Amino acid sequence: MSLIVNEIFYSLQGEGGRVGEASIFIRLTKCNLACDFCDTDFASGKTMSVSEILDEIRTFGCRWIIWTGGEPTLQLTDEIVAFFKKNSYFQAIETNGTHKVPAGIDYIACSPKRDFETVRNFIPEVDEFRFPIKKDDSLPDISILPKAKKYLLSPVFDGQNIVRENVDYCVELIKKNPTWALSLQIHKLIDIQ
Repeated sequence: MSLIVNEIFYSLQGEGGRVGEASIFIRLTKCNLACDFCDTDFASGKTMSVSEILDEIRTFGCRWIIWTGGEPTLQLTDEIVAFFKKNSYFQAIETNGTHKVPAGIDYIACSPKRDFETVRNFIPEVDEFRFPIKKDDSLPDISILPKAKKYLLSPVFDGQNIVRENVDYCVELIKKNPTWALSLQIHKLIDIQ
């Protein structure tokens, strides 16, 4: 079993419902979307066996993996998730919701970028929905989404820089629609990877 890995690093979760928690990020290559605000190089990487990945992440002393990308569901399988679970790792995934999430994932963060209603076809329930929002974007209709514990709006940044009008717009939307909450990209604000 192997994966094409863009990078592996140890840091704090910078956004969403697990913000501030120590986590091992395994960024996989490939994505099926081309979002204009994406800040990730998901085209390049190296092939690594799951044993090689395990050897590398053991050095961190943390038990939480975050599978991210690109779109991790393009590569991640039930068997790979089971391998890391057998080795005592909890696993979160950050997905755009366009493919089925492998069995055994402990925390699902779904950030659909378009065609929100199609998420229902692949994911019955998630821990959080996190929507990137620019000024004047429409608020997603919760009624067409699968059930979630948290619904989060994430103002789109300009690279590492906060865009104040996007933040103000999200705050305005949340005050009018209090089911939603704000998720800032803290890792960019405090300049950590």
